[in-house]
Amino acid sequence: MTFGGGTRDDETFAPGGQENIPHLLKELLPSATFFTQVVNRGILGHYVANASIATGVYETINNFASLPPDHPTVFEYFRKDLKRSASDAWVIAPSNGFSRIGESAHGSYGAGHGAGVILPKRLLAASLAGNTADFEHLLRDNYETPLLTPGFMPSAQGQKWNEFQLRQLSETLKLSVDDFVAHARGVSSPDELSVYIARRLMEGVAPSLLWITLHDIDIAHTGTYSLYIDGIRRCDRLCAEIWKAIESKPAYSGKTTLFILPDFGRDSDNDPGGNGFQHHRTGDPLSRTTWMLVMGPGVRENITVDRPVESIDLVPTLGLILGFSPRFTQGRPLTEVT
Repeated sequence: MTFGGGTRDDETFAPGGQENIPHLLKELLPSATFFTQVVNRGILGHYVANASIATGVYETINNFASLPPDHPTVFEYFRKDLKRSASDAWVIAPSNGFSRIGESAHGSYGAGHGAGVILPKRLLAASLAGNTADFEHLLRDNYETPLLTPGFMPSAQGQKWNEFQLRQLSETLKLSVDDFVAHARGVSSPDELSVYIARRLMEGVAPSLLWITLHDIDIAHTGTYSLYIDGIRRCDRLCAEIWKAIESKPAYSGKTTLFILPDFGRDSDNDPGGNGFQHHRTGDPLSRTTWMLVMGPGVRENITVDRPVESIDLVPTLGLILGFSPRFTQGRPLTEVT
């Protein structure tokens, strides 16, 4: 799980922020190995940063363009090396911009080897058939730019996407349009909708590799600190809910490793070139350095690792755990959890 939208230590694991993460701190951390310095040395945009984490290479693609990563993703390594089916690797992502994250442009991998991508906002937009008035709080697509907002796609292309989304809803998630819309009416945020979709996928398909990106925290770009804190507290609760779901399902209980990490931080309050919690533009240490929590069978409990590691170390670590060879990555396996 990527702990959505850029999160500073100041509002999470630093002493002044711990009240915002009671579930991570009291329920998950005692059973986990905790990395205190996870550095992202790449571009600090949410799509490109998540693509970098997913490939183990600092990608340089346009954060706001509909482009695949240049390097093979963890999903392609996993499926090609281990000969896994298309139904065994999935991504649940927060916005339109993540539609290409499941499959790279790399010539040796790419087409036919990636993960299925579910975009809950697109599912909802397709289900509503234009009647979106009561759901704008769930459909807002991006807080950094007004260019990526509901509407999604024009005319014929949009119709094809709607048909595809509705097939995902009925065939993959085994949900009727009416039931999905009824559930969406009762949730307060896009991240809650994403976790609902994740639970449906775990119950119906039980993929071996599941990537969930949360994003509510990115509301910080509006400049409202209280909404930023609400997003952190919601992410904290939802991470605990996912772990409880893992532990409650025979397909996952006792044999699942969970990684939770923010994609990066946010600007320091003391950097004159930044805007503090509101943005992640300066590239200062606070915007680049965050944390990671790892738990599951074989992972040492209640262990803290203070040495600096990098976010691109995730894929080679997963390679050792799952048994695939991430040959193009630039990261290094985290020996503390392998």
